[in-house]
Amino acid sequence: MKEELIGTDFNGHEGVGTVQDTSLAALGYTPVLKRNRSLYTLLFQTLAIAAIPYGEGGPLISAIYGGGQLSIFLGWVVVLILDECIALSLAELASRYPTSAGPYYWSFQIAKGHKTILSFITGWIWLIGNWTITLSVNFGFASLVSATVAIYHPDFAPTSWQLLLIFYLICLVSFAICALGNKFLPMVDTVCAAWTAVSIFVILVALSAKADAGRHSAAYTLGHYDTSLSGWGGFTFFIGLLPAAYTFSAIGMISSMAEEVSNPATIVPKAIALSVPVGGTAGLFFILPICATMPALEDIILAPSGQALPYIFHTVMGTPGGGLGLTFLVLGVTAFCSISITVAASRCTWAFARDEAIPGSKVFAAVNESLGIPVNALALVTVVEMLLGLINLGSTSAFTAFVSVGVIALAVSYAIPIAISLFWDKRVAVNSAQWNCSTIVGQRLGGMLGIVCNVIALVWITFEVLLFSMPTVLPVTEMSMNYASVVLVGFGVIASAWYVGYARKVYKGPPASDGLT
Repeated sequence: MKEELIGTDFNGHEGVGTVQDTSLAALGYTPVLKRNRSLYTLLFQTLAIAAIPYGEGGPLISAIYGGGQLSIFLGWVVVLILDECIALSLAELASRYPTSAGPYYWSFQIAKGHKTILSFITGWIWLIGNWTITLSVNFGFASLVSATVAIYHPDFAPTSWQLLLIFYLICLVSFAICALGNKFLPMVDTVCAAWTAVSIFVILVALSAKADAGRHSAAYTLGHYDTSLSGWGGFTFFIGLLPAAYTFSAIGMISSMAEEVSNPATIVPKAIALSVPVGGTAGLFFILPICATMPALEDIILAPSGQALPYIFHTVMGTPGGGLGLTFLVLGVTAFCSISITVAASRCTWAFARDEAIPGSKVFAAVNESLGIPVNALALVTVVEMLLGLINLGSTSAFTAFVSVGVIALAVSYAIPIAISLFWDKRVAVNSAQWNCSTIVGQRLGGMLGIVCNVIALVWITFEVLLFSMPTVLPVTEMSMNYASVVLVGFGVIASAWYVGYARKVYKGPPASDGLT
């Protein structure tokens, strides 16, 4: 028999829920969102957010500067292992506390002291990460569109204003789809999974069959390494890790969908844990044909709009039509990613507003009754993206800054609760979660696996923060400078001013909870 819970939402309306809603009530929240997602649709959404062909292909120019084939192939494998440690660490926390509040809720519940300030800091970093990583996807989408035009018009070089307008159009279309089509979005994520699989297969076959720029030997395909392009010398390989790290940087964002999933204590962690091996395996079939047929690295770095992928497709296929056909497949993947990641970012924004942590909390925590989603929070995400997009008018390295800030902020928001759980709580909370490392390897080895994953995750995140703060190319100029730290500090100043001026008086942290056992 289903248990029922009757309560009031943020707007004061009564609602009736199932046993999952009762579990949510145990975490201190009243259910207001419809649970219309399953394990498969949530996994598909996670993979849509990763968007393998775009996630790796969008910033691929960094891997070209990072040495080429060795950095692309070996870097992919290395990052998969490291990011799976992050995924398992987050999965345990998401199982113990399955709520859309995510990392800042976890920090609040597990910390032994200073709970409120720790959760506020974690929440704002988490929010910044959600906003900027979504921005990077939509801005990268705009850059990819302009680079696609250049396939047929090599002299086309969009001005900053033209690129900004393309970006604005993408943001507005994503907003409209996410706002009006919520009930169809699980189906959209499923279609995205199929589209991605077909795209990777078609790209694999087409590049391998055509290879107009020549085919490389197996040794060259997997091991060619050129340190002369970036200026970083022996550190060049690590610059090549950027695309792979970017691809899986947002795996934790799916935790914000917990209140729209049946049995989130097991489904959310499974989706997080599976996303890296499933997406990583598919990604190998995407990067291997590229590595085997890639034209000269010196030519790729001159690609229009800094987008290596359309140039590679065009050159390898030998015709503008062939390049456009393959690029169109990647554009489709990117469009799906734009929708899925915007949804996740809006839920994060809504959850943080629900706990009165951002300006205008009551407005952005409201859920539209007819649409059944937090439309105001969705609108806020869109407006913030469009305002930050103005940075592109003053710097051609805006995309690099957006990518870097998004990855850094998300990584730090993961690190805080992981570190608190490992060093302060001694993993007591996660050991009693419905899903943890013990469910994978058994009780005897589960605790050790969890500790190892936590340690590796924290070490990798520390290195990631340093890596994404550095410029891709030396010597550094005004145009090649990585402005991620500037954007991040700017957000930090805004958050600090808000806390000192008002939030410290009203923000008490998320509701206290003993979690789920």
